[in-house]
Amino acid sequence: MLATLVMTVIGADRPGLVQMVAARVADHGGNWLESRMCRLGGQFAGILRVEVGAERRDELVNALRTLEVDGLRVIIHAEGGPAGSGAGASGSLASVDLVGTDRPGILRSVSGVFAAHGVNVEELASERVNAPMDGGVLFQARATVFVPASVKVAALRVDLEKIAADLMVDIRLRPVER
Repeated sequence: MLATLVMTVIGADRPGLVQMVAARVADHGGNWLESRMCRLGGQFAGILRVEVGAERRDELVNALRTLEVDGLRVIIHAEGGPAGSGAGASGSLASVDLVGTDRPGILRSVSGVFAAHGVNVEELASERVNAPMDGGVLFQARATVFVPASVKVAALRVDLEKIAADLMVDIRLRPVER
């Protein structure tokens, strides 16, 4: 029987951090399933999912906790049941692209519309970039969201367009082809 662990890792960025985590996973018979990792503001941050034989789960957890001595904080969670677009949920994935002049509250407004409609954010990436012509700062975001079958996509689109006008951003919502 296999145990699945989902963990977050964060620490001051330096070479070798991914290798330290990967070595402990492999040394304890674990299999690295998926991850998202990046450098943000001088910090290394990531989330990953691994599976390991149930009999070696505690051994792996203890080995991962020793990374704190090396300055890498690791928070480990046992994977729960299905959620979002997981098994048993009916609906579809959609891609959301947003771009506009940077200002506080953009993601709060957009995620508020998602929450009001019961839409789950599956993946989100955002950044601030210099505008090509006027030297201003743009906020860009790209998300993949799970839209339950019970949600009327037209109503979701209308609510996104309303806040896009208020925030002066462009938001595109389109289905993801599977």
